[in-house]
Amino acid sequence: MKSFTVGAAVAALALVSAAPAAAQDPNGRFQVKGFVTAVLPDGEITEVRTDTIGLPGGSQVSASNSYVPTVAIEYFVNPSFSLETICCVTPHDVEGEGALAGAALIDDAIILPATVTAKYHWAMDGGFKPYVGAGVTHFFIFNEEVGSDAAALGATDVGLSDEFGFVLQAGFDMPLNDQGLGFSVDAKRYFVDTTATFRAGATTALQTEHALDPWVISAGVSYRF
Repeated sequence: MKSFTVGAAVAALALVSAAPAAAQDPNGRFQVKGFVTAVLPDGEITEVRTDTIGLPGGSQVSASNSYVPTVAIEYFVNPSFSLETICCVTPHDVEGEGALAGAALIDDAIILPATVTAKYHWAMDGGFKPYVGAGVTHFFIFNEEVGSDAAALGATDVGLSDEFGFVLQAGFDMPLNDQGLGFSVDAKRYFVDTTATFRAGATTALQTEHALDPWVISAGVSYRF
């Protein structure tokens, strides 16, 4: 995972540094952004579907935060309306809260949030351009492993389901020069659930529904061409 994170950071920087070789146009159709991004999920249990191990009352969980480089690619249909997609993967652990406080339940789950949003932009004095947006997403979740405390209770395997959801977005773009380089801040709120299934051998020992619902906060440089 460390090698991926470093590689993504290098790729984002390469996109920005290579940009002057392209046709420079602050009002161009395309915009590429290299971000530093905080992914802040919830992860709480919203429903217990199967429980053969007897969860204690007051059991709850949370998912760890993640800080990663990301890249956004945007196409402007016209000066006010654009379509955007992002590229990133984020690693997370799941730990117990409440009666399960501190318990290591799921390790190294990786989320790939395939996302497309439609955005509306306003042009203001000085080139400042706030925007709002909304769209759809599909969370692909893989690589999850049984945490040490879940393993001690007999869990041999764990899976988190891939799910569709939707996303709301707001932010702004600010030009740094008249050749397409800018500074951007972006905030997204995702609304996505997942189902966690713990197995003991071939038996489903515990199955719970979770609200992931992460905030995704990004800041970085942009280049429009």
